[in-house]
Amino acid sequence: MTGVPDSEPQLATPQRILLVTGLLGAGKTTAMRALEDMGWEAIDNFPIRLLDRLLETEQGTARLDAGAPLAIGFDTRTRGFDPSRTIASVKKLSQRTDLSITTLFLDCGGQELERRYNETRRRHPMSEDKPAATGIAAERELLDPLRRWAEVVISTTDFTTNDLQQAIRDHFRTERPRDLTLTISSFGFSRGTPPLADLVFDMRFLANPHWVDGLRPLTGRDAAVGDYIRQDPAFAEAFARIHELLLLLLPRYEAQGKPYVNVAFGCTGGKHRSVFMAEQIAAALRGAGFSPTLLHRNLASRGADLLEGTQV
Repeated sequence: MTGVPDSEPQLATPQRILLVTGLLGAGKTTAMRALEDMGWEAIDNFPIRLLDRLLETEQGTARLDAGAPLAIGFDTRTRGFDPSRTIASVKKLSQRTDLSITTLFLDCGGQELERRYNETRRRHPMSEDKPAATGIAAERELLDPLRRWAEVVISTTDFTTNDLQQAIRDHFRTERPRDLTLTISSFGFSRGTPPLADLVFDMRFLANPHWVDGLRPLTGRDAAVGDYIRQDPAFAEAFARIHELLLLLLPRYEAQGKPYVNVAFGCTGGKHRSVFMAEQIAAALRGAGFSPTLLHRNLASRGADLLEGTQV
């Protein structure tokens, strides 16, 4: 009886390789750090002539661990640097089915590079005793074949460091962006502002439930306290504006790759107004699709009533 034929073997996922090069001063170090932060294995200032040896196979299997993508940085300072030879080597390696190779070239305008060299007081390696512009022009001519060969060219002339990091994330993100870790907290100013808060809102402009005998022993989690605070003419508009601001800012923080955001609401003792506002904002943000963690730093602190009684 003829056995059932084995299913065809699944092809292994190709090892993702990114070659990062470009003009000196254009931002290679920043790009490599951004890639490393995103989970790439990063090897900077690699002797590119040894690329074949690094990626050589043993019995048909790549020696490198294919679990993480690999970024290899190199530039004109590498001993024996030869763009044409590098391109020929990459062309040959690109024929392998176990590798997926991309070249990133970081460019920058000459005047901006001169400004950067003057600002850092560094001498361009190819300028010798001549102005930086001479070295930049010579390097640009040497790198022209690589620039024309590269699949991705990013000009950093008008970029800040953050701009370049964002461009790298946009082009080479290895996975879906992680959800923003959002914390909504309350605190009492009398015990200090939270040191790690990104946004701090002061709720001491609202009517203070501490001065109402029946509300003093309660907290911002109690309905009676909430009803009292809602009666303040300033509450509704303040809540709406803070909520609207957070809906604007939080997606932008997430897009910029910020992993953690802590939004803190403060009042005098951290028992009534800040607690109520934090609870309400957290609920509203959950309704908008966020998943905030809610913390009340001083809700159980001893002496909160005494602190409230001496301040606004």
